[in-house]
Amino acid sequence: MNTNKVAYLINQYPKVSHTFIRREILALESLGLQVSRLSVRGWDNPVADPIDETERQKTFYLLQNGVFDLVRASVAVFTERPLLFLKALRAAFSMGIRADRPVPFHLMYLLEACKALQWLRKQNIGHVHAHFGANSTEVAMMIRLLGGPTYSFTVHGPEEFDKPEFIGLGTKVEHCAFVVAITSYCRSQIYRWIPQTIWNKVKVVRCGIEPDFHRDLPDAFPGEPRLVCVGRLCEQKGQLILLAAAARLKEQGVDLQLVLAGDGEMRPEIERQIDQLNLRNNVQITGWISSEQVREEILKSRAMVLPSFAEGLPVVVMEAMALRRPVISTYIAGMPELVIPGVNGFLCPAGDVNELAMLMETCLKADEGTLRELGDNAQRAVLEQHHILTEAGKLAALFTTLLRPEQTAGGKAP
Repeated sequence: MNTNKVAYLINQYPKVSHTFIRREILALESLGLQVSRLSVRGWDNPVADPIDETERQKTFYLLQNGVFDLVRASVAVFTERPLLFLKALRAAFSMGIRADRPVPFHLMYLLEACKALQWLRKQNIGHVHAHFGANSTEVAMMIRLLGGPTYSFTVHGPEEFDKPEFIGLGTKVEHCAFVVAITSYCRSQIYRWIPQTIWNKVKVVRCGIEPDFHRDLPDAFPGEPRLVCVGRLCEQKGQLILLAAAARLKEQGVDLQLVLAGDGEMRPEIERQIDQLNLRNNVQITGWISSEQVREEILKSRAMVLPSFAEGLPVVVMEAMALRRPVISTYIAGMPELVIPGVNGFLCPAGDVNELAMLMETCLKADEGTLRELGDNAQRAVLEQHHILTEAGKLAALFTTLLRPEQTAGGKAP
């Protein structure tokens, strides 16, 4: 294969919570790779960022012309390569056993793969990279089984680690060229589900922040007793614990304002909890907002708080630290790899309302000098570990090894 064309395969693109994917794609393009966008759905979803509208125009959507279009593509692929089609069909049935979704879903992934295969061949794509280890990666695996290009995928967690056997994580790693873990913790969780003989397939490439994101920052920290929590309103983010901690501080006479920047399936329950705890004057829910609005909300706050129960390593933690804001979070997953308690932020045991309230009070009452020291250390840590061009460069090297093996001794992934 002698091409520099890579396709990114995502279940839904663009998406308000997938800014980090867009950031990665643009960084790869700045390094000279040609990146095509391939998505299952998302052609008519509302977007918060104008740049996402531009991304949508660059994206090919597998389901945009309906299921019958997929059937036509599948008939064509079966006619052209019947043995490979039957191999992929057998794999689809196998993936549907003890799976989180029944067999018909996996047959649909095979149909999507047939459509994708035709498009990839027309575009002369040499490699496919998927984000998240569930549906989109299964489509990428089916493409490979049909005789299509090699594939890789990025595992983020926590969903992949909640049900690794039910999404066939080990099988997907077995067939892929390499798999990306976004933290060392993430790498260790992948190790659990694959033989030690293929551990070398697992590469750590962290999510990155571009330099423009943290340019032109204000010198002063806000004086208002304001904290922000950025993330989908869902069980794993721990917003109900956060509200309990906020109510405890209010009972103790601590003045605070809390912004929940995001939206999600738990919003009605969170709204009820706000009313029950008499926090309506203290808590604001923004709904979905753009990347620039998220940046503004972080800068208007003294710290970001994210009391998650389960995570990979949230990009918003990196963003807050890049903006020189300390982060209050929990001792879970990859969080301790970036947040160092008392140095650039604070960590508490997940689910501990008392400890969370205490750390929130610490940030609310801290003087500007303390916040500035924490914030400077936070930014330094992010720039060392999560610079977008450094991390994208690691990915680009892996892709180039596959696309142009003659440029790498032995043709093996670095």
